[in-house]
Amino acid sequence: MSSLPPCPVCDSVFTYEDGEQFVCPECGHEWKAETAAAADEKKIYRDSAGNELHDGDTVTVIKDLKLKGSGGTIKMGTKVKNIRLVDSDHDIDCKIDGFGAMSLKTEFVKKV
Repeated sequence: MSSLPPCPVCDSVFTYEDGEQFVCPECGHEWKAETAAAADEKKIYRDSAGNELHDGDTVTVIKDLKLKGSGGTIKMGTKVKNIRLVDSDHDIDCKIDGFGAMSLKTEFVKKV
């Protein structure tokens, strides 16, 4: 078995090294070795107090958050159950009672 990572575009296992890059002969995609190493590391999400967050955790909002568009406000202390962590500009996808689907940043929540 090859110790080289598969192609991130087409998942081909026939990748090879060319200097400091990996190359996929099937789709022609090229990427740097550092990018492949960074992809293997899993991002750690932390709340405002530094506690590690996981999918399915329950958190509370630590300050009033004004909503864009609808003009509502999520009040401090609102409990958010069953969060889902995503790699996006906002780290948490969730549903909040009375507001529906939301995206929150980890810096505005605290793990319960």
